[in-house]
Amino acid sequence: MDAISVHTYEDLKQFAYEVFLCIGCPEKDAKLASDVLLSADLRGVDSHGVARLSGYIRLWEAGRINPKPQIKRIHETPSTCTVDGDSGLGLVVAPRSMEIAIEKSTNVGTGWVAVQNSNHFGIAGYHSMMALEHDMIGWAMTNASPLVSPTHSKERMLGTNPISITFPTDKQPPMVIDMATTTTANGKLEILQRANKNAPVGWVQDEGGNLTQDAYAVKNGGSLLPLGGDRTRGGHKGYSLGSMVDILTSVLSGANYGPWAPPFVSFLEPKENPVGKGLGHFFGAMRVDAFRPADDFKKHMDNWIETFRNSTPTGEEKVLIPGDPERENAIIRRKEGIVLQEKVVEDLIKLSKTFSLKF
Repeated sequence: MDAISVHTYEDLKQFAYEVFLCIGCPEKDAKLASDVLLSADLRGVDSHGVARLSGYIRLWEAGRINPKPQIKRIHETPSTCTVDGDSGLGLVVAPRSMEIAIEKSTNVGTGWVAVQNSNHFGIAGYHSMMALEHDMIGWAMTNASPLVSPTHSKERMLGTNPISITFPTDKQPPMVIDMATTTTANGKLEILQRANKNAPVGWVQDEGGNLTQDAYAVKNGGSLLPLGGDRTRGGHKGYSLGSMVDILTSVLSGANYGPWAPPFVSFLEPKENPVGKGLGHFFGAMRVDAFRPADDFKKHMDNWIETFRNSTPTGEEKVLIPGDPERENAIIRRKEGIVLQEKVVEDLIKLSKTFSLKF
């Protein structure tokens, strides 16, 4: 297995901030992008943190990321909006768009924003969690690199297409649902590749459509499987969820959908004859008091969480609430640091040399 090293959250965030400045991001955007990026490492979602930093720079070098986007509203009603991200960093376009959803929810009870012409936006949970401090339920979705085959297909047509929904609470920690609509994210395969490990059965299929444990299968022409895996394990349900995300984020916004979604991974090239503009996102904010008094809702959320947490376990593993592992990771990693594998460190050192920065 690769050697590992431990770095503080503050050091890694500062390094990412300096890299974003070097590609021309305004200071405010660089701070926001580094905050979104490092939130993934902090919460234990290593596949979407600084391990992805070199990928953003690769897209910038290819002219696919505009470091100074003019983000604008191109269609609007009191409760809805479509945003053009001007090819900006999704790490910036997404939270700016979520702010619009929150603004509209504040005014009329709910706010929904579809985004076109954006890029990879980090972890979905960062954006949905923005609604919590406003006593709102938050929603965040995005389409992604076409690496996923529909049920009964061996062709790559969909992305991992995550969904995140967050619910405010009273005394309990908020509930944070943040999940891909596939059995795993491609970044998890990259982690296995760096560690020279096999993938679990049901994660991927090879180029011929056969189940495999080869962590390099997707790079070699294979594909990720929808949530559930194959048809007998309910993969058609994951396929349906991924399709829903693709339509809400891209068909609705005017972004590229399905196999035309511009890829983040280096081993895929954008498909010719695009059907839209850039990558697509979808955000929602629902003011709780538009449905019932917020205090009542939050107290019952506490009761829901306590009831489920105290349900009888099947064995020694305790019953978890969505968001528990990530929250616990954040506490530990703020105190003990963030572990990076050797190959991730090598990528960051290359970036430091490219931009004459200290790592």
